[in-house]
Amino acid sequence: MTDLLLIGQRAKAASRKLAGLSSDEKNEVLLKAADALVTDGNIQKILEANAEDLDNAEKSGMSDGLKDRLRLTEERLRDMADALRDITKLPDPVGEVLETIERPNGLKLLKTSAPIGVIGIIYEARPNVTSDAWSLCFKSSNAVILKGGSDAINSNIAITEVIRKAMEESGADPDGLMLIEATDHETTNRFMQMNDYVDVLIPRGSKRLIQAVVKNASVPVIETGAGNCHIYIEKTADIDKAVPIVYNAKTQRIGVCNACESLVVDREALEKLVPVIKKLQEKDVITYADEASFEVLKKASEDGSGIRMELVKEASPEDFATEYLDYKISVRTVDSAEEAIEHINLNSTHHSEAILTEDAEKAEKFLNGIDSACVYWNASTRFTDGGCFGFGAEIGISTAKLHARGPMGLRELTTYKYKVYGNGQTR
Repeated sequence: MTDLLLIGQRAKAASRKLAGLSSDEKNEVLLKAADALVTDGNIQKILEANAEDLDNAEKSGMSDGLKDRLRLTEERLRDMADALRDITKLPDPVGEVLETIERPNGLKLLKTSAPIGVIGIIYEARPNVTSDAWSLCFKSSNAVILKGGSDAINSNIAITEVIRKAMEESGADPDGLMLIEATDHETTNRFMQMNDYVDVLIPRGSKRLIQAVVKNASVPVIETGAGNCHIYIEKTADIDKAVPIVYNAKTQRIGVCNACESLVVDREALEKLVPVIKKLQEKDVITYADEASFEVLKKASEDGSGIRMELVKEASPEDFATEYLDYKISVRTVDSAEEAIEHINLNSTHHSEAILTEDAEKAEKFLNGIDSACVYWNASTRFTDGGCFGFGAEIGISTAKLHARGPMGLRELTTYKYKVYGNGQTR
């Protein structure tokens, strides 16, 4: 559907109906949709649509990282269905009493959580976002208008059709999920100006996409983050922890925003970099090293450590601020925790950063000094995820500071209102 005015009107009308659904009714719809995603016929339908998108991606020269985001498998579809089922187990955030205030004149005020209304999601080649975004919006009684990119359009259409049918069969208004099928920039720009129908926009994707939405939208935007995530190897770091943590953060999935893209290493810990890089080279990760780390890796290679120098390049200043989404990582040498914090705050996207150290004082200094949504001590940045945080499937990782920050789950998709109980009071 491409008639934006009609899409907006129908979504707005649906949002009012969704606000009246009980938790049990919403959970029933979510379970119905989860089952529908993994019926044999629908699995085949969705995977055939995804195969068409992947074929187009191959022809267009899409990177391996982005193709990984785009690819669906039967296992990933089952994971998507399980995410919907998990959301039914979470508390319904709508109608929760957040605060009770009693005034001297007898007025009683209840501050209660309420749906935002209509949420617009603009995203790129991640078709799993289609079901994740809908499920979180639906459980929090919001309607959602989805605007995916051309890369995943066939997958998005197929998934949307399955979910809308499940909604209709369960007695819920299917217009609570609307997909804009047009993929041109003009339609996207018009969508970002639909203040009469869309209450908030959430972009998910590349830094370029996110900044385009922030710059061009008149609808309020919750900015989600590109992920130039850092891991700082402090001089007391335990190498038995550092090697698997960095390996996981960099290579488990390269095309995600919480993957590590940059290492920061104490000068006194540069020898610990050697086993870390050697492990990364098992996956042919290219290291963009500054002068000090390059020399250490070069010497280790000459000493027979197994470091492959064909996978080590000299870093440029741009490397330290780059989200690679690829088997690449940068290395920057520092002389203190203060310098590490300063470097990371200057170059990060304020998403997720970690410190590897056995020094509790240094860890707390880092946790307090880093200006990012999620900051870790001796753990992989890959845990920045709504599911890992216990929120259910997330709508995105907010790097903004107003309304929501970090993984945005159900609670972050509500606002609040005041219910005021009186007994004839006048002012």
